[in-house]
Formats: sequence, C-alpha cells, structure tokens
Amino acid sequence: MSNYFIFQDIIHKKTPSNIVYQDQYITAFEDIKPKAPIHILIVPNIFIASSNDINIENKNILADMFYVAINIAKNKNIHQTGYRIIVNCNKHGGQEIDYLHMHLLGGKKLSKL
Repeated sequence: MSNYFIFQDIIHKKTPSNIVYQDQYITAFEDIKPKAPIHILIVPNIFIASSNDINIENKNILADMFYVAINIAKNKNIHQTGYRIIVNCNKHGGQEIDYLHMHLLGGKKLSKL
C-alpha cells in the first residue's frame, strides 16, 4: 500500500485539497481521481491504518465518519436519490492508502456490486 502521509498532509493543510468538511476529529475532501460525480474521502484526524485497527479506544471514530458522510450527502443533495459509503480493508479489499478512510460516492446511478 502506498504512503499514508498524504492524508496527514491534507489534514494539516500541507498539501492542497478541496476540503469539504473538517473538525477536530474528521476531515473530508474531494478525491483527486473521482469514480462518481461526487466522490469524497472521509478520514479520521488521528492515524488508524485500517478497519482492522479499530479498538475500544477509537471505535467512536467510525460513528463520527458515518455522521459526517451522511451530512455531506445531505449538503450535496444526494441523500434522497442515493449514495454509497465504502470502507476498503487491506490490499485484497482494495485499500490503496494505509490509512483508514471512507469513500462517499453519488451524483449518478451507481452500478451494482
């Protein structure tokens, strides 16, 4: 998997990105290689390598990430037509960056998996 520092650099605004949401726990920004008209990446501001690394101390971050995704979907006006939330885990699961992140996809009819 590739370098996780890119997400840290976006969170700390060292790398330019179109951030659509940021608070003390979560940062959400537009994907640079979108797979749909709306493709937002949602990341925790603390480093967690993958969903395998969720534990008792950091489990609430997933609820925060989902809450942010749902609110972005509402703000982007895709909440009624539909959207997809994806979390990939490790190489065989399609995770390309070794940093827990969620994809919010929408803005068109998405193909079935």
